[in-house]
Amino acid sequence: MTTGVAVQKRHMLYEGKAKQVFATDNPELVIFYFKDDATAFNAKKRGSIEGKGVINNRVSELFFTLLEKAGVRTHFVKRLSEREMLCRKLEIIPVEAVVRNIVAGSMAKRLGRAEGEVLPRPVVEWYYKSDPLDDPLINDDHAQVFGWASAEELAKMRALTLKINDTLRAYLDSRGITLVDAKFEFGRFNGDILVGDEICPDTCRFWDKATGEKLDKDRFRRDLGGVEDAYQEVLKRVEQ
Repeated sequence: MTTGVAVQKRHMLYEGKAKQVFATDNPELVIFYFKDDATAFNAKKRGSIEGKGVINNRVSELFFTLLEKAGVRTHFVKRLSEREMLCRKLEIIPVEAVVRNIVAGSMAKRLGRAEGEVLPRPVVEWYYKSDPLDDPLINDDHAQVFGWASAEELAKMRALTLKINDTLRAYLDSRGITLVDAKFEFGRFNGDILVGDEICPDTCRFWDKATGEKLDKDRFRRDLGGVEDAYQEVLKRVEQ
């Protein structure tokens, strides 16, 4: 695929909580438009974070570029503008991967563990991608029995998740950020599995390495204030 060729933006294919996806004149490419809309608890809490779309677009570009250099294929082609990204059109696998390095969020609630407990090794969890069901936790058997992903696909997704985690942890650690946990989405493209969606403060938990200050969407979820400043701080450090 030649990525230097200009594409024409066509009709909107999908609008989600944080992005709009548009068709192009190339059937293998789509355009992501990043919004400032903010949601939490599966859209039960709604708001807006000024400049979030611009920051998430740029942070995702930086992370996808980093992963490509590490040998992880992604849907990213190029950033078109402050809010738009050109991507390969994936057949999304409806199984989201969450990798956890430190106990936080739903893991703390489900298992009665203290937030901040460092795990001896990363834990990978699967969630069924379904807004009406609040993205329930599932296992390999669910994914295979209901035809969402094959055993081979799950094995590859798990390996990719751990490689992405290792790559991002090292990169962020050198910039004073701890990667607490992260959500990744995958899709099929010409016989391969690629990383899709976005990787940013909306989809990851970032804590300041020195102070433990939250630098992610938990500031919005928990009404901690300083949301815009936290997102800006992540971008500042990631761009170093």
